[in-house]
Amino acid sequence: MTNKAIQRAVGIAGSQQKLADLCGVSQPTVWRWLHGGGIEVRFVMKIVKATNGKIKAQDIDPDLAELLQAS
Repeated sequence: MTNKAIQRAVGIAGSQQKLADLCGVSQPTVWRWLHGGGIEVRFVMKIVKATNGKIKAQDIDPDLAELLQAS
């Protein structure tokens, strides 16, 4: 199952490696996110920032977006 938000984020960043660099993770971590692996809350806002807000927290995971708003 491909995570469409991460797929879009990779496209915006230019590659899995570039998104990884912007988020401070390894490329295999981005591959895992892309293929349905869990995304830790601490990386959601890094992905949002890496895409200049083109990807929103609620695009990545609606449940995580609610948690971020509550904090």
